[in-house]
Amino acid sequence: MIFDAAWKDALLIVGIIVVGIIILFQLLKIHARNRYHRWLSTPSTPLDVDSFVNTDINPPNHTKIWFLQRLSVGNRQPTEEIISLSSFPSPHVEGLRVTQRASPRIGSNVSLVENGAAEMKFPDASQKKEGMAIPPSPLVIGTIRMGFGHHRIAYAACSWALSVDEDNPQKGIPAKTEKTGLNRTTYFHDLLNIDSEEADLIKATDETYSKMSRLTSNLGGYVEKMWGKAMLSGNADVLRISGLTAVHLRPLFRNLPLDTPIIATHCYVALAAVASGFTNVINLVIDNHAQWFVVVPGCLNLVQGPANYMNFLKMGVKPENLKFVGHWIPRDLHTHIEIDCQRRIQRAKAVVSTNDTSRKSPIRILVPVGGAGAQRKFIVKLVEALGPLVKEKKVHLFLNAGDHAHMKTALANTIENMGIFNANGDNTTTTASYEIVSTLDGVRNFRESLLSNPEAEPSSSITLFAFDEYFPAVATTDILVRVSDIMACKPSELAFYPIPKLMIRRVGDHEQYSAIRAAELGDGTFEVREVMECVQYIKTMIEGPEMLTFFNECIVKNYHIGIYDGCKEAVKIALEKAGEL
Repeated sequence: MIFDAAWKDALLIVGIIVVGIIILFQLLKIHARNRYHRWLSTPSTPLDVDSFVNTDINPPNHTKIWFLQRLSVGNRQPTEEIISLSSFPSPHVEGLRVTQRASPRIGSNVSLVENGAAEMKFPDASQKKEGMAIPPSPLVIGTIRMGFGHHRIAYAACSWALSVDEDNPQKGIPAKTEKTGLNRTTYFHDLLNIDSEEADLIKATDETYSKMSRLTSNLGGYVEKMWGKAMLSGNADVLRISGLTAVHLRPLFRNLPLDTPIIATHCYVALAAVASGFTNVINLVIDNHAQWFVVVPGCLNLVQGPANYMNFLKMGVKPENLKFVGHWIPRDLHTHIEIDCQRRIQRAKAVVSTNDTSRKSPIRILVPVGGAGAQRKFIVKLVEALGPLVKEKKVHLFLNAGDHAHMKTALANTIENMGIFNANGDNTTTTASYEIVSTLDGVRNFRESLLSNPEAEPSSSITLFAFDEYFPAVATTDILVRVSDIMACKPSELAFYPIPKLMIRRVGDHEQYSAIRAAELGDGTFEVREVMECVQYIKTMIEGPEMLTFFNECIVKNYHIGIYDGCKEAVKIALEKAGEL
């Protein structure tokens, strides 16, 4: 009887606890739902994610949204502040202007650029009356530095924006009109460059992403698989959370006229612009995997591939919010596609002699490191495995360590452990050697020496590019594409580039679909996850010209049907919507 009574008491207590937990959970769900609707209404903005994703098909998980939004922004409330902006000439890209705060942030040690800084200029509404001379509409290319990809795409868009009037002389406004005497201005609007609480909010998110990418890539195994699957989970709730966060970023846009053409290379930029009330927003969708969180309501979402276009339509994105335009490619690479591919084919077909049909010229392999600095283990192992081919002068490696000091150190140590030492500018050495290039001028001179003389080869078997600054880290890969035979890279934004590509091990599972896109277009391989399989591909390219010839012929065919026209089309569409093309 005592035993029975004890169990009855225990069961009663357990039952009370279970009922209490259920009641608390229901109260939490009610609180989360109320908080979500309060967030949507304070402040009320034109951004309507729920209608965009269709709540009947994708109902919100209020508890998940409440928890993750609290984790992201805490108790912070969106403000109605207007951060005044100025701009200064880009130190890297001629004709481009970079945005910054117009005045220092109170309590901040960040210095503003003063040389060439000026107020941002936009056509005044009163100037648009009939008969009045008005300057051409400026273009704002909005981005966020999260890794290298978003910035790379933004600079690609800028390259077309800076030349749009030259490229469309019959339709566009001349770059400098006789009527107004004014140039069209292109602004590079990196939200992280605007010293503010809003930028601090973004930086915290970026730091977490970069750390997780590096950690999971190096650990591999189950941890890498879990992170990879997390990169595939960008559902409607993630878009809702991104939209709520983007409302906090509106002060970074509210200084600009609402009819300004905005080309966004990060979904936060497009979401913030729409939430601010802008009427001409173009969102350049990344990757080749359709997820809700990379598309944005209230704007035109441009995609790079037909599979993405079809999948977004199937998900429920309306046709008026979606268009397939092609890959995000810089103008310099685009305009030289045919000549560069022809040069690669000639190099691949040049053999030592009639008796020895192996390549006469070493195969040049460009290996870039991503902006998060992941893949260290894989790239180090790949360089080690290619060591014998490097020593035999069958391979030249162009290693871009970016601005990651740990990658520079790891690669330099790996190279020297292979018995390949720094030439220190000695061009007479007959053994395999390596050299380090650490300036953007050095990169440009390196490329020019190879472009100006088709018979020239680098003086060292391995060239390690490493920088202290961010821009050269991004730009170097784009500069070197034209003098490389193949690029060995993860299936990131570079998977869409017009160069033969060896698609090496991905960091997130979403990237695998970009490798599939490259392989189906014939300008790259499927993802190659093992180092020795990468080496076998390289050996195949050394032994005969067929694979590299095929890649380059496919690239030329793709070029003629507009596959690489994405950024060109984005700029054109933005100005058509502005009534200027």
